[in-house]
Amino acid sequence: MNFTIREAVKNDMFDVLKLIKELAHFEKEADAVQVTVEDLEKDGFGETPLFNCFVAEIDAEIVGMALFYPRYSTWKGPTIHLEDLIVTENKRGLKIGGALYAKVIEFGYKKGVRRIEWAVLDWNKPAIDFYEKSGARVLRDWNTVHIENDAIKNYINSL
Repeated sequence: MNFTIREAVKNDMFDVLKLIKELAHFEKEADAVQVTVEDLEKDGFGETPLFNCFVAEIDAEIVGMALFYPRYSTWKGPTIHLEDLIVTENKRGLKIGGALYAKVIEFGYKKGVRRIEWAVLDWNKPAIDFYEKSGARVLRDWNTVHIENDAIKNYINSL
């Protein structure tokens, strides 16, 4: 089955959000998604876009996406954070995920970034194996830390 990879456009954000929700369900966080189509359109296609996104299509249907954004490392310089990479469940096994991954790596290489980073759940062994096979290192001695919504507000109010 043939597929194409292209840069996402504003009108793709409905389908991108569906994929974000599918990924959240896969990651056992189905209720965690708060972002809306309008948020994605504003944040990705406004005056100062906050992210880049590639989509994969089969017969004009979006079946996968990779969403990423620039970061800066005080140790390395410019980097990219790959936030989400997903292929809809019934299209997995067609090498679409690998093609999206390669597109992000190529984008970073052309931009001169010194690192591309992302998080992977420790139980997602197929993804970990794929990433390690590609030359990526899974840093098992680092923990991801989040402070969100109410915790942010509570912290500010406690100052």
